[in-house]
Amino acid sequence: MKDKFTGTILQSDALAQYILETSAYPREHEQLKELRMATVDKYQWWSMMNVTADEGQFISLFLKMMNAKKTIEVGVFTGYSLLTTALALPDDGKIIAIDPDREAYETGLPFIQKANMAHKIQFIQSDAFKVMEQLKANGEEGTFDFAFVDADKQNYIHYHEQLLKLVRVGGIIAYDNTLWSGTVAASDDDEMAEYLRRVRIDIMQLNTFLAADSRIELAQLSIGDGLTLCRRIK
Repeated sequence: MKDKFTGTILQSDALAQYILETSAYPREHEQLKELRMATVDKYQWWSMMNVTADEGQFISLFLKMMNAKKTIEVGVFTGYSLLTTALALPDDGKIIAIDPDREAYETGLPFIQKANMAHKIQFIQSDAFKVMEQLKANGEEGTFDFAFVDADKQNYIHYHEQLLKLVRVGGIIAYDNTLWSGTVAASDDDEMAEYLRRVRIDIMQLNTFLAADSRIELAQLSIGDGLTLCRRIK
């Protein structure tokens, strides 16, 4: 077990930094780098709410491999994963991006525009459940290739039920933070920050729920803060 729980699930922060500096940062798109640095400047510690560069690198490659064209993102923050997705989609690709915090999104928007990716994105400032209900009412069930969820962890299971209707059979739902700084393997007596302890149970319940869900195929990856991929099969 790690001596302390931090934003990386790797055994050492040095190893995480090695991966970033050796493989991720040299390949990072210039506007992604600018967005990442602007987020750090404005939000400091909270900048860790964005995906890590190596996780973004994986998401980009994965989207290209599956030839995704239409996606939905629940939880945007300043938009690192959003811009990553936009860069990976074809020019006529479409992303529905949902977050109640427009200010954070607008922090990253200049870099999305600079990368000429804004035309692929429909940002909706709203509660995600309202938007998903409207998408279903508009006849968009089963039309999304990929969904990325990085939002309020206590609602992940509820988002799952809605997204299984919106994502096509064979499509992917990806959940971020599913290893929660490694605390999912900790004991109740281990020392950890209160925000980690508060959400840890929600993540553990999600992981157990997904493992038992016969409607999906499942892979949980030890990248970033843990990324779980669910392929809809029913």
